Amino acid sequence: MSNTQKINRCIWLISAIRKHERITLRDLSRKWVEEKVSDGNALPRSSFNKYRDEIFDLFGLIIDCDDQYRYYFTNPQSVDDHSIESWLLSTMTVNTALSDSAMIRDQIVLEKVPAGEQFLPIIIEAIKLRRRMRMGYQKFGFGPGERMIEPYTLKLSRRRWYLLVRTEEQFKTFSLDRMFSLEMTEERFEKQKDFSPEKYFAEYFGVLTDGTPMAHVVLRAYGKTANYLRTLPLHDSQQEIESTEEHTDFSIDIRPTADFIGELLSYDEGLEVLEPADLRLKIREKLRRMLNRY
Repeated sequence: MSNTQKINRCIWLISAIRKHERITLRDLSRKWVEEKVSDGNALPRSSFNKYRDEIFDLFGLIIDCDDQYRYYFTNPQSVDDHSIESWLLSTMTVNTALSDSAMIRDQIVLEKVPAGEQFLPIIIEAIKLRRRMRMGYQKFGFGPGERMIEPYTLKLSRRRWYLLVRTEEQFKTFSLDRMFSLEMTEERFEKQKDFSPEKYFAEYFGVLTDGTPMAHVVLRAYGKTANYLRTLPLHDSQQEIESTEEHTDFSIDIRPTADFIGELLSYDEGLEVLEPADLRLKIREKLRRMLNRY
């Protein structure tokens, strides 16, 4: 059996258990046969246990059995957060669905991803081995240059891959699509103790971490905009404060950087900043300058 087949079958089992929450092996096997996951063959307990181990190794999901012999996930939250396991499951699920949809491939439209993905393997290897890298980089509006970096974290944001590095005794973020060369050296580095990528980006939106002061932001969403914010929150700290027939208010504790302001403006007239006053004023001035261009 190929790795692709094995992963596809793991994805199928995850989806089946998630859909039913608790399900017996007999019912799983019946659905397995009906959907011809393994060319119409049944799902033996021995094979199920192997896939069960694979699912744990790949995604950290633990499949347990209750006293009625029904299988369920004891830690479903592990793939409901921003973890790499969650991203892997989402990506592999999409890949599996697309591979089974060759006949309608021209009816599925995907967004293009800028250049830079060719550097992902060497970056991942350098992060794993804690090796310094020599990076060739050209920032917008500047000439090309090289620098030594210590790779810490990869982050995907708005269809672009970014690399958080430590260089010249400070953290900086670089976009992979602006790198023109990248080489892993033999020189090792000591990672900063207790460093957490999740904590580093926790108070921000996107990848811009410029030291903008923390703020308690109150947003008013009009019409259907509230539903968009409910189903896809802007930030982990987002809370719904009040809802009426005309609008819904949300609060967010965040550092309102340019990335965050840009996201707010993308909602057009459907979103209004109520607090803080300085952020409201900043957006008003930005809108005034935009209007002057027209």
